[in-house]
Amino acid sequence: MINAQASSLKIVPFDPLFLGFWIICYIMTREDDIKKSERMTAVVHDREVVIFYHKGEYHAMDIRCYHSGGPLHLGEIEDFDGRPCIVCPWHKYKITLATGEGLYQSINPKDPSAKPKWCSKGVKQRIHTVTVDNGNIYVTLSNASFKCDSDFYATGDFKVIKSSS
Repeated sequence: MINAQASSLKIVPFDPLFLGFWIICYIMTREDDIKKSERMTAVVHDREVVIFYHKGEYHAMDIRCYHSGGPLHLGEIEDFDGRPCIVCPWHKYKITLATGEGLYQSINPKDPSAKPKWCSKGVKQRIHTVTVDNGNIYVTLSNASFKCDSDFYATGDFKVIKSSS
C-alpha cells in the first residue's frame, strides 16, 4: 500500500463558464504506482483519504468508516448486488465505492418465502473526486454541503496516517 502526502498541487477552474471559482487538486502519485497496489492513503488539506483502483476505475473516500471509525484502507473490495463496495474490516459494513452509500440486506419477516435483498442506508461515507491527467493522480476533496456520517471521524483524534515531520 502506498502512503503519500500531497506532493504538488494543480489549480483548475471548477466551471469553465464561471472562472471566479477555483478548486485545488493535489497530486497524490503516478497512475502506474496505484495500479500496482490497487489502493493508497493520502492526506489532502488535513483530511485523510483512501484511493482505490478497482476494475479500471479510481475512487476516493474518507479513510475511516462512518460507523465506528474502522480503517477502510485495510478492508476488502467485494461486489454486492452488482456494486463494488469496500467492506470495513472492523464490523463488515459495506460502502459503495462510487457513491458512499451504506448497504445492508433486508428481508420481509412476514413472508417466509422472501429472499434477502440489498438496500441502501443513503450516503454515509464522503466521496472525493479522482482525476487522472498525464499519468498523475489528483484528488479533489468533496465540496458537497451536506453533513456526512464519515465527517465525524475525518478530523481530530481519529487520524491514522502518521506525519513524516
